[in-house]
Amino acid sequence: MQLIQTVVVKQILTESSKQQLFDQYQAHKQQLQKECDQLHFELKRLERTKTFSPQTLKKHFEKEIQMRKEKIKLIEFQIEQLHILPLGSELKEKEVQALIEVKIGDVWSTSGTQPTIVIKDGIIEDIR
Repeated sequence: MQLIQTVVVKQILTESSKQQLFDQYQAHKQQLQKECDQLHFELKRLERTKTFSPQTLKKHFEKEIQMRKEKIKLIEFQIEQLHILPLGSELKEKEVQALIEVKIGDVWSTSGTQPTIVIKDGIIEDIR
């Protein structure tokens, strides 16, 4: 019988992976800033049409802009933390699903240890 099990994928922080993560954070931050600018532009455009109530329109757009600003703050915090982390640190990258085979007579492990795959610069370094 086959079962689906969650496997954690961790990344060892190297100079190149640190730079790659920094670039990803910066790109995401820039995208969110562009979205904020676009929302401001759309708000001004829709205010001129006078087809919507100005209060509800502004409230809706401000809510969307605020959500993006919160995400930008989170990304800035992640960038700060990235600079603090020493090389060689293990970062949880994601979780994937794996099929495992079980049969009668196998030992059922309830120790709670989750299988982990450790990668370094895109290459699998260890499977625990």
